[in-house]
This record gives sequence, structure tokens and C-alpha cells, in this order.
Amino acid sequence: QVQLVESGGGVVQPGGSLRLSCTPSRTTNAFLTMAWYRQAPGMERELVASIAGGGITNYAAAVKDRFTISRNKAHTISHLQMNNLKEEDTAVYYCKVRTAWGDNWGQGTQVTVSS
Repeated sequence: QVQLVESGGGVVQPGGSLRLSCTPSRTTNAFLTMAWYRQAPGMERELVASIAGGGITNYAAAVKDRFTISRNKAHTISHLQMNNLKEEDTAVYYCKVRTAWGDNWGQGTQVTVSS
């Protein structure tokens, strides 16, 4: 099982941008799919964006046109570019990857949008 490390979280004002990254802790084969989820206090974890093996992307309605998911050529590192952030985007963001042996989750990175 590969460990995933998220980075790039922090505190930003409304309208600002952040770029999250999800990196494996060791060399690994390409992931089948890569995704970002988020969980706000008192809320269930929800899918934010995903990218499949063929490059097909999927976004939650709340973030479409503001967030962009991408990955490296090896399909082992994913990024989530978040623009025009809103206070309701405040949450812990988790990356998830799917391998032939199942799903792996990262530990999460806090994103706080506040004026």
C-alpha cells in the first residue's frame, strides 16, 4: 500500500487561490484514477474532482469552473488548482487514488478561506 502526502493547504482570503498536490511516498506504478475529496466540520466527505485513466475529469457542481484537477505524465502525482476560493470551500482536503489492489487515502490538508 502506498502512502499519499498532500501539500499546499493553508489560509487564504476569499477570491484567492491555492494549489494542492498529492504525492506518493515512494516510487509507484500509475494510478488508475486520482481524486480529491473534502470534508467540512459536521459534514460528510464529498467528492470535489476526479481524473480517470483516459484523462476524463469530473467536478462537483460547487467547484466547476473554479477548480482544476491535473496529474503528471506518470499518473502518480495529482494537483488541484483552486481559484476564486469561497468561505464555503473551507474544509480538510483529501486525495484518493485507485490501484489494482484498492483505494488509498492521504491524511488530508486543511484549507481555510476567511477574510
